[in-house]
Parts: sequence; structure tokens; C-alpha cells
Amino acid sequence: MQTLQVLTLGCSKNQVDTEHILSQVAEKFEIIHESEEEAKVDYLLINTCGFIGDAKEQSIETIMQCVDRKNRGLVGKLMVFGCLSQRYMDQMPELIPEVDAWYGARDFDPIIRDLGCEPKEELRTKRYMPQINHAYAYLKISEGCDRRCSYCAIPYIRGAHKSVPIETLCEEARILASKGIRELVLIAQDTTYYGLDLYKKRALAQLLEELSKIEGIEWIRIHYSYPASFPEDVLDQMANNPKVCKYLDIPLQHIADKVLDNMHRHVDGAWTRELISKLRTQVPGVVLRTTMIVGHPGEGRKEFNELMKFVQEAKFERLGAFTYSEEEGTYGAENFKDSVMPKTKRNRLNELMTAQSGISLAYNESRVGTVEKVLIDDYAERSFVCRSQYESPEVDGEIIVKFDPELFHTDNPSSMCGKFIEVEITGADEYDLEARLVKILE
Repeated sequence: MQTLQVLTLGCSKNQVDTEHILSQVAEKFEIIHESEEEAKVDYLLINTCGFIGDAKEQSIETIMQCVDRKNRGLVGKLMVFGCLSQRYMDQMPELIPEVDAWYGARDFDPIIRDLGCEPKEELRTKRYMPQINHAYAYLKISEGCDRRCSYCAIPYIRGAHKSVPIETLCEEARILASKGIRELVLIAQDTTYYGLDLYKKRALAQLLEELSKIEGIEWIRIHYSYPASFPEDVLDQMANNPKVCKYLDIPLQHIADKVLDNMHRHVDGAWTRELISKLRTQVPGVVLRTTMIVGHPGEGRKEFNELMKFVQEAKFERLGAFTYSEEEGTYGAENFKDSVMPKTKRNRLNELMTAQSGISLAYNESRVGTVEKVLIDDYAERSFVCRSQYESPEVDGEIIVKFDPELFHTDNPSSMCGKFIEVEITGADEYDLEARLVKILE
């Protein structure tokens, strides 16, 4: 068999794309894991990211490293697809002629065909996941975006919003459950927009209800929820459906009216504060993750101070932030001056994240002494790596539980991965928690 390797950069949505492509060609190729950086392969695919400057630099750097591998005789055919490729399709072939083929980020059938396979409809809901060493999987419920935030290039790269039908997602979820997946993390450019194109209404709540009926799936988590026109029936699911985690990733980006207006977010600060209050009232105990942008055009010291005050008042359990990056082709790049100095952006980012560090630590410390249901993701260094419904994989902290064969009644700790246990939280820092076993739940 010929050999094939795929290097996936960027977000979890790209990882899902890679898994779908590989499911279509896995019978024809020996798939080489991406960690084998010096492996000799017949085909090498790179799934690129092109969202912001740092991501573009990483993608180009990876392409050039693979060109070097090809020049040293370690790669037969080099193929590039994904966001960077889609965004710069007209320039890239001339800039890096060593790449044999370039593809976009919207249609993967040409890649599959160029690998000598005909796309099969019956494989659309399957994903290549040969060595699952954790208990969660991402489920991409839609592609593209109809929003036009002034700073964001995603709509120009990924195209218009397109939902995946509920029955298709349920079939994919059933297959994942059969592989031992216990938690689904729903992802899209905007999960709250789900269903508008197919069903002429927001259908995220309906999707949650249908997914929760699948045997083996115990947790369903929502990421990337746009705040404007947030569907309140989703809150009913979070409050009353035991399989829907009381956790929401809702990128707010800012609180100052001037900045939100420049961002084209279609909400203002008062509306945002009311939404946060509603989330916490209607879903008691909900954990909120948000993202903020500092240094956006229109953000002076006054607006940044308002953001700092809001973050300290709202006390988001999880918060990430990044500095504004002017992206060509966006409304912001064409209509605003990127007037905040890079040093000022970095200082503001550090100030914001220092404040959030104290908030995150206080939240984690408040959980010491509580008993929580957790999912075992992995086993490493004689400890189980676990999460409760309040920790999302890869972006949040972990709950570490020491392995004791007498307590866990096994000499094979790896067999516990994917199982639920009850633990008491015994220690906390800014990111992670420590816990001891109370009860094995299954």
C-alpha cells in the first residue's frame, strides 16, 4: 500500500475535516501519524489555518518544512488545502511552486479523487479515528458563516452558513458512540445559527434533544455561540436536559459600545450584560467561557477600562483573549486604521489576563471540598486526567486523580478511560484541580 500523512493545523473544525477525508481513503493507504515528522511518505497533505497572522505564519512555515522534506526525497506528492489555501489560492501556486496541488476549504471531493478514490456517500458520516485515547469528539454541525464581523475573514474563506441535517449528525454521533465516545463537543463558526438555512428557524435546541437520545453519549457541550439573538430554548435544554452540560462557550469580544459597533457585533454593552444575567439566572451553576479582543480600532484607554471592569464584575469562569490582527479583505482592514500600538496591545492583553487569572483561581478554589462527576479522558504519569461538565477539552484545565489499583479495582488503568467516576476536589490552582476517588459510577 502507498503511504499517506496529513498534518492538521488550526482549530478543531479542521481536525474534523481531516478525519472525514481520511475515512474516504483509508482503505487505499497506510496512514502515517502526523507525529512522525521524518517519515517517508508517498503523499503528504497539509490542512492549513488562515484565520489571523500567527496562524498564517505557522501554516506557511509548515509548508516550507514539508517542501524541505520533499526536496530530501521523503515526500512523493505534496498537497495543501484548508483556510490559508482557500484564502490565497491565486498567489500560493506561484509563491511555492514545489507544492504539487492546492485545494480550498469548502469542497474536499477533489482531494479524495486526486488520491485515487471516488467519494462515497455512505462514508460521509464516518471519521478516521483509529486510536482514540480520550472520551470526547468534536461534532461539526455547520460550515461557513453569514455574520459579517468587521475583523473576521472566516466568511470570505469558508463561505455562507450551511447546516448539516439533524439526521446526518445523529448518524455520525451514533458511530462515534460505538467507538467509545462519551462526550460530543458541538462546533461551528456559530452554533446558535444552526438550522436557519434548512429548517427556517434556529434548531440547536432540537438538535440537542435528538443527540441526547443516542445511547452511549452522556455529555453534549456547546462551543462558539454568537450572543446576538441567542435562542432561549437552548437555555431550557441546558437547565433541564441532564446530558447537556451546564457550560457555554460564548465569545463576546468586547463590552464598550463604540468597539462593539466597530466590530459589527449587532449588540451593545447593556444587551450583553442582560444576556449574561439571563444565562446565570435561567441555568443555575452555568460555567461561561468567553473570548475578548484587545486593541481593536476604537478601543482607547476608556473603552479598555470598561472592558476590565466588566470582566471583573461578570467573573467569567473561563476567559481567553488575543490582540487585534488586521486581516486584509475584511471591513475593518478597509475602513479602520489599526491605530493601537503593538506594545499597547500586548500590555492590555497582559493586564486583562492577569485579572482573569485571579478570577479563575478563585473559582477553582471555591470547588475544593465539593463532590463532582468526572469523565476519565486519559491516563498518564500514574494519574487519571479527568474533566467535569465544567471543563471543555483542550481549552480548559483538568482534574487530576491519582491512580491506586486497590481503590480502582484494576491493574490496568488504561481500561478506565472513557468511564465516569465521582471525586472530591482536594486542591486547586489557576488552571487545574486535584481530586480523590469517591465512587466508580460504572
